[in-house]
Formats: sequence, C-alpha cells, structure tokens
Amino acid sequence: MIFQERDTAIDSVNVTFVAKGMTSCSVCEKMTMATQNPNQTVVSHFFLAGLTYTAEHPSLFLLFLLIYSITVAGNLLILLTVGSDSHLRSPMYHFLGHLSFLDACLSTVTVPKVMAGQLTLDGKVISFEGCVVQLYCFHFLASTECFLYTVMAYDRYLAICQPLHYSVYMNRKMCAVLAGITWAIGATHAAIHTSLTFRLRYCGPCHIAYFFCDIPPVLKLACTDATSNELVMLASIGIVAAGCLILIVISYVFIVAAVLCIRTAQGRQRAFSTCTAHLTVVLLYYVPPVCIYLQPHSSEAGAGAPAVFYTIITPMLNPFIYTLRNKEMKRALQRLLCSSFQESAAGSPPP
Repeated sequence: MIFQERDTAIDSVNVTFVAKGMTSCSVCEKMTMATQNPNQTVVSHFFLAGLTYTAEHPSLFLLFLLIYSITVAGNLLILLTVGSDSHLRSPMYHFLGHLSFLDACLSTVTVPKVMAGQLTLDGKVISFEGCVVQLYCFHFLASTECFLYTVMAYDRYLAICQPLHYSVYMNRKMCAVLAGITWAIGATHAAIHTSLTFRLRYCGPCHIAYFFCDIPPVLKLACTDATSNELVMLASIGIVAAGCLILIVISYVFIVAAVLCIRTAQGRQRAFSTCTAHLTVVLLYYVPPVCIYLQPHSSEAGAGAPAVFYTIITPMLNPFIYTLRNKEMKRALQRLLCSSFQESAAGSPPP
C-alpha cells in the first residue's frame, strides 16, 4: 500500500516538472549518488514539492515573507516584554516566554524554505543532511511545545484551584525544572523519530510531495518496508499527544469546577480570562496535527492545509491571542513601547 501511494505522489509531482520543462528523471539523476554498497543511502538530495495546491509566484513569496516577519517580530516582542518588565514575573509569563521562543524557531524551520521554493526550483532542493536536520528540529520544537502547553495548563490549575499554595508549588526553581524537562523530553522524542526514519534506505525517488521534511512524506520514499516505522510513529506521537491532551482536559475540568464555585460574576470572569488565551492556542495547536498523523495514508495535498495552519499560521496568531486577551500584557507592551520612544527621543540631537 505504501509503495502505491508513493508512486501516486511521484506522478503528481512529475506533472509539475513537465510543466516547467523538466523531467523527474533528470532531477533525480542530479540528486542520487551511485554506490556499490546496497546498505548505503544513495539519495544525496531531496526535492520538496512545496504547497501542491498553489502555484509558484512572487506574490506568494511576499505573503510568506509578511507572515514570517510578523511571526518572528511578534514572538520576539513578547519575549523581550516578558524578560524586561518587572510586573511579568509570574510563572505564567515565564512559560509564555518559552512558548514565544518556540514559535519563532518553529516558523524559522519551515517558512524560509517555503519562500525559497516560491522563487526558484533550486530553492525546493534540500540536501539529505538538511532534511535530517529539518525533520529533527521540527519535531523537537513541536514536541516541546506540546509538553509546554501541558505544563501551562498545570500552572493554571494550581493558580485557580490551589491559590494559597501556588507560590510554594510553582516557585522559580520549579518553573526552571518544568521548562527544562519539556525541552529535554522534546529533544529525546525528536531524536528517536529522526533516527528511526533515516535508518531506512533511500535510493530514489527523491521527490517529497510536501513543503518540508516530515515523517509521513519521507517514509513514502523509503526503498524498504516502512510499515513498522508508521506504526511506531502513530503509537508514539498518538500516545504523547493524547496523554498531554488528557492532562490538559483534566486540568480544565478542575478549573471549571473551581471557577463555578466563585460567587461573584466578576470573579468568575477574571478567573476564566486567565485561561481563555491558553485554551485557544491549545485548540489551534492540537486539531491540525490530529488530521495529519492519524491519517498517514491521506494525500499530501489534503494534509498540506492543516500543516500550513499549525506550522505557519498558528505561530503568527499566538502573540495576538496572548496580547489581545491579556490586560497585563497590553500594559507591559505599552510601557515597553513608551520607554523605547522616550529613549529614542532623548538620544536624538536637538534641531
């Protein structure tokens, strides 16, 4: 089954090559190394098909450049605000700083290559080593973000359900430990999947019918049976994602129960307001990957839309979600901008 789907994906990419005056054979000849050892990987480069439901056009390059600029600037602005404002020293903003850094890096892993592919065909070519690095970095950052959302839900649970013990349980040392654990588990999880994916032999074809190196489309190019890898991928990613999501849901069940016990409507609204931003980004993060990894045999064109959403769009939306729905962040941003304007005005020479 996997080889039939691989051939179908390659045929769809070949149509693109013919339209551009190229053949898939000529491309693969340049990307494949001859070897006498059948156990060695013979593919030296991969060709990323890009966004299969869009045509390459400079206007799309400008669109992705705008999205990428907003993503990096917005997340770095939040990171700078959290790090410089003395009013944002609670654990929630400590974890928000980690989330902003992850979103900026996650967008950097995929978007620049997409932009390069919108300009030239050479921009779609990625070396074998580059594909390994991109796949590892993507799953490292995405897995870490998944665990971080769970830690943030636990933080909200303690803040609302255990307010008297919150400062004891979630002290500065505990915040650092929890953040470090999320990064360590994310790195380990990504290393396992990357090593399992690239232990297989890739001898051609070299066309990844996707816009970045991800596990499902790369496995379709393996010259050996990848069924065991697909099962491990589904089991591992499914268990991790489902486990984190279950813990988040349990946290919010206790949070809702505690909030409903608050007598005043103002108190309930204030308690809920600290959770809505986190709950929104969790939904934006979890829904698209479920559509992709629970259906590994679906077409890349169908999986591309949700992948674009959670790899490109969601990191751009997160800064707006956390600032527009958080009064403390709004005030902190205003103080930072006012301070920057005052310093620039003081440093400018008089007329």
